Amino acid sequence: MVDICFLSRGLTTLAGLLLLPFGSLAASQIEDQAEQFFRSGHTNNWAVLVCTSRFWFNYRHVANTLSVYRSVKRLGIPDSHIVLMLADDMACNPRNPKPATVYSHKNMELNVYGDDVEVDYRSYEVTVENFLRVLTGRIPSSTPRSKRLLSDDRSNILIYMTGHGGNGFLKFQDSEEITNIELADAFEQMWQKRRYNELLFIIDTCQGASMYERFYSPNIMALASSQVGEDSLSHQPDPAVGVHLMDRYTFYVLEFLEEINPASQTNMNDLFQVCPKSLCVSTPGHRTDLFQRDPKNVLITDFFGSVRKVEITTETISLQPDSGVVESSYKKDQMVEELMEPLKYAEQLPVAQIIHQKPKLKDWHPPGGFILGLWALIIMVFFKTYGIKHMKFIF
Repeated sequence: MVDICFLSRGLTTLAGLLLLPFGSLAASQIEDQAEQFFRSGHTNNWAVLVCTSRFWFNYRHVANTLSVYRSVKRLGIPDSHIVLMLADDMACNPRNPKPATVYSHKNMELNVYGDDVEVDYRSYEVTVENFLRVLTGRIPSSTPRSKRLLSDDRSNILIYMTGHGGNGFLKFQDSEEITNIELADAFEQMWQKRRYNELLFIIDTCQGASMYERFYSPNIMALASSQVGEDSLSHQPDPAVGVHLMDRYTFYVLEFLEEINPASQTNMNDLFQVCPKSLCVSTPGHRTDLFQRDPKNVLITDFFGSVRKVEITTETISLQPDSGVVESSYKKDQMVEELMEPLKYAEQLPVAQIIHQKPKLKDWHPPGGFILGLWALIIMVFFKTYGIKHMKFIF
């Protein structure tokens, strides 16, 4: 009997020793999953959308930027995480046949200006200096939060730019330009200051590929509407407006984005194929050598959408409130309201203080003609006393 007891204890101990590695392995897997959930990828999204062109004939550049603005808002990025820079206000331009609207399609069905657009930098505020300050965070302390890029090392940032450009530069307001070297150095400052996790750069301009040739910072993916030596062409001419409504590359990109929803599994490799040369006339380009991940594994919503971290639990949680607690809290609130006497509107304002205030004493200043008259009197006394012949001793 004793032998059987010792044998059963030995088997139990052996089973425990065998199950211990499996238990520790399962626990370590759970810890790894939790660590990956909280530490992998990015935790927030930002967008910097820039239109650098002024004047009515550049209507399409404003429409380009507002169309991207509408798409990122639809996919979940809030206005608080969007820095919108428009060099001109086409919606309020006197040439606009439909005031307070900007359309990106000749059917005039979709007003991309909308009712809730929030422009952070407008008109002459859109400069190379302000753009670089937004990217690097080197802005005055008085700048409001709406004009700041408050990103961190867990931020995925979309930077979209459109306007007139050339080989290695993009014009701002037809008065200055930003070069590809300045842009590359700004991105390097962002990386050194840990202002982004991954960055997607898209530019729609002539010879757009020249703008990402000098990039050297990690985790940057870049797209352009045209190669070096090529023009980026416009699209959707409208006789009523009198100008083209969009550029070809942005038009087809936005047509692609309209099919994307926040839960979409479409990847960046699909975005590279949206505008072949047969549609864009120019040759779109992209650069991924600085990007650590494979574009096939990068979702469109990693940059155009807003990340949402959720924690999955298997426990059942009752969302029905306790009726007793709700009823008691309601009775307490009712008793407090009864004890408080309602204030009249007049009693809510310091009317008595306003009425009985003494007028503030103003500093005395001589009337305007007094000083002039005093000088005239001095001059008259001087001439009467000394005459004109003594003027040479003064001057």
